[in-house]
Amino acid sequence: MKPPAFDADAAGSYAEGPPRQVPGYASLHRMVSLLLAERTPPDGRVLILGAGGGQELKALAEAHPGWSFDGVDPSADMLRLAKQVAGAHAARMRFHEGYIGDAPEGPFDAATAILTFHFIPYDHRLETLKQIRRRLKAGAPLILVHLSFPQTEPERSIWIARHVAYGLSNGTDPAHAESARQAIGSRLTILSPEEEMAMLADAGFSDASLFYAGLSIKGWVAYAG
Repeated sequence: MKPPAFDADAAGSYAEGPPRQVPGYASLHRMVSLLLAERTPPDGRVLILGAGGGQELKALAEAHPGWSFDGVDPSADMLRLAKQVAGAHAARMRFHEGYIGDAPEGPFDAATAILTFHFIPYDHRLETLKQIRRRLKAGAPLILVHLSFPQTEPERSIWIARHVAYGLSNGTDPAHAESARQAIGSRLTILSPEEEMAMLADAGFSDASLFYAGLSIKGWVAYAG
């Protein structure tokens, strides 16, 4: 089983979702930019897994005019959107339709996967991390941001309800909110923060630390060992 790809309809409305559903989304890309820049050289090459939509690419390209990017996404529609959003910066970007196995070998100076890993089935999660690690230079940073909260009850249900409530408070359509509740409850792959840290270590990353926590969404920075 492979992660789902967004179709044209989902791609067209994608930009509206994260700002409503992710607490602090306006500041998240600035945090990512700062953390990557600690170890990424001015002419660094960055791998973006789940690049569709282009918001992350645009933000990092604007902040770092010397960086180049390889963006990977299984949806051709989402990659077309990413090219549009990136605008003039697209000249520094290469786009690859597919999954991590379709990404260039690198080596890369940094990598990110933002709001991506909860779409990857559990059986593919560790291998995906290993494939990212294999493409990174030693010591290169990896940033992950996605849904993560306790998977035991009643905590699990409480965190799902909080995620849905936050979206509703920001104007998310109730029908979309209910769809999100069903997806989180049964279709997405969500691990506890402790499981996330252990999987990063198993994949060959070290010094992982939590840098972001917005209700149900967490963000880690770790380094290729």
